[in-house]
Amino acid sequence: MYQIEDPNYIVYFSGIIILVLVYLVYVFWKRKIQRNFFNKKLLNKLSPDRSGFKSFLKLLVVCLALASLIIALMNPKVGTQLKTVKRQGVDIVFALDVSKSMLAEDIAPNRLEKAKQVIAKVIDKLGGDRVGIIIYAGSAYPLLPITTDHAAAKMFLQNADPDMVSSQGTAITEALELAKTFFDDESQTNRFLFIVSDGEDHEENADKLAKEVLEAGIKTFTIGVGTTKGGPIPIKSNGKFLGYKKDNQDEVVITQMHPETLEEIAANGEGSYQNGNNTSATIEYVEDLLVKAEKKEFETKQFSDYKDQFQWFVGLGLLLLVFDSLLLNRKTAWIQKLNLFNEKNKNE
Repeated sequence: MYQIEDPNYIVYFSGIIILVLVYLVYVFWKRKIQRNFFNKKLLNKLSPDRSGFKSFLKLLVVCLALASLIIALMNPKVGTQLKTVKRQGVDIVFALDVSKSMLAEDIAPNRLEKAKQVIAKVIDKLGGDRVGIIIYAGSAYPLLPITTDHAAAKMFLQNADPDMVSSQGTAITEALELAKTFFDDESQTNRFLFIVSDGEDHEENADKLAKEVLEAGIKTFTIGVGTTKGGPIPIKSNGKFLGYKKDNQDEVVITQMHPETLEEIAANGEGSYQNGNNTSATIEYVEDLLVKAEKKEFETKQFSDYKDQFQWFVGLGLLLLVFDSLLLNRKTAWIQKLNLFNEKNKNE
């Protein structure tokens, strides 16, 4: 198992790309100048030992050396021991609404980003609890299976957007159906499902399905994002604003949050509804809920005793730099004697 101590140094790889581009521009310019003053045969006679391949090889060696030193700065680490750790916690699954209405900006920066912020902050408060993520719009998909890796959960969460679900709509029933089989530990006494949505366009039988989820031993809680006043749905392409979504009558669609829908689903799931616009209050509520919940003990395997590996890359980088200093731009004599490409005959 590997870890990177400081991934921020990865931007330095752009310097290697710039170096290669500068080299290519230099080579193109150099050959253009040479063609203006010499023909190829005359140039070969004036500098018979000149090697075009060696200059490319030197660039390659320098780039590999720089890459090794950059990796050394990032300080990769490797786990040397796999330990079995006992943990206590509950299982939590977030069902995140990624329908187009969640792009409305009636709450900054928009409903979807606000929902992500709430979920991420809740994940930060988790101890030994396991977490999973479902996304849904016109259909529901598992984004992350239940895991103790909270860092991975936040990473997957940040990538969630409406484009990940091909069909649009708000298929809360599919999310609830998926949640019934999403929890992988039937012996876990406390299993919580948190639906994070604006509550718009949810199907009528969602509240009945919440009862079925409850019968499977899963309590359903809902978190609403957005305002009852609502707002238009912006249409953007590559970050550029193109306009607002319109209906068949060419009127701008105004999407509103419907807390009553979410309240009904939570009531049927023996949970409760929280207004996610107040982030701190929502986090405090969830944290209090988890503190009071009975924890189950389970075992997980994880790597420990991570050891630094930067020294290998420092050594490799320095070795390559030394090798580069020994490389000359002349042809290597023993390779030249082989005359692999019958160059002597061509030049005669």
